[in-house]
Amino acid sequence: MELESYNGYSVWGHAILQQEGMLQPERYAASGTITRNNKLVEASGVLGYFDTEEQAQHAGLDWARAWVDSHG
Repeated sequence: MELESYNGYSVWGHAILQQEGMLQPERYAASGTITRNNKLVEASGVLGYFDTEEQAQHAGLDWARAWVDSHG
């Protein structure tokens, strides 16, 4: 999970490990969360699947920043 302050909000990028089977490579589902004053403002569903934890976290952060920009 990666946290960033953005325009008065706390935005989070999440990477959720997906293990389909023992022979499948690890994949990460991305999601994002936005909070303000420790209260949930918005949360995404699964935004996509990525090969690395970092890519998934960045996708979640990108989604959260875009949400703030369009609702701020």
